[in-house]
Amino acid sequence: MLARRVIPCLDVHDGKVTRGVQFGRAEAGELRSVGDPVELALRYNEQGADEMVFFDITASAHGRASMVDVIERAADQCFMPLTVGGGIRSVEDMGQMLKAGADKVSINSSAVQDPELIRKGAEKYGSQCIVVSIDAKRTGPDRWEVFVAGGRKATGMEAVEWAERACRLGAGEIVLNSIDADGTKNGFDLVITRRVAESVGVPVVASGGAGRLEHLAEVLLEGRADAVLAASIFHFGTHTVREAKEHLRSRGIPVRL
Repeated sequence: MLARRVIPCLDVHDGKVTRGVQFGRAEAGELRSVGDPVELALRYNEQGADEMVFFDITASAHGRASMVDVIERAADQCFMPLTVGGGIRSVEDMGQMLKAGADKVSINSSAVQDPELIRKGAEKYGSQCIVVSIDAKRTGPDRWEVFVAGGRKATGMEAVEWAERACRLGAGEIVLNSIDADGTKNGFDLVITRRVAESVGVPVVASGGAGRLEHLAEVLLEGRADAVLAASIFHFGTHTVREAKEHLRSRGIPVRL
């Protein structure tokens, strides 16, 4: 088994890291401020995070450009790989983020609107740089639907089918976000995570629901994820990244300490 990754996620709104529940709406004041993104990135870098993800959580919904300055500052001080998503709508936007210091770019709403963007990005920068983030919500007894615009808009697309198509177009990684579990701290959605992981040939990063260290182990073992993305469990001092890795290793899950 390859080493599994532990990835803190920084949801950024107006230059600050925030946290909500089930994709809480920034415009309705449903987000809790956590702190400065670069300061948090440095903390997780020191704790041994394998990667860091920055999501500009309102860029897609409000048409704002992504946070070049945050990425430049973080890349200048951190040594772990950085992924940035939110408001990336073109190959040129991808290039701007990569030039700023990101190692990968994550696309969500823009990929649904123009699937060819995945292929164009992969051809220009390589599949290893292109992450497709999928916001999935259970809409029936055995159906998970893809949502866009920060979880605000249903697409009618089935999550596993979209993940498979994204990979055929050139995505090098899938981040699967459970809208139902997001911020609840009740655990990941193991069912949809496993279905996606077993259906694609690229790494799948599980996101949404981490509240205890055991949740991380569950989604790696039962959900077959290749990595875990977490926010609340790290931001509010519940656990450090190092503690999370030590727990996973105690469960027989290979990690880089």
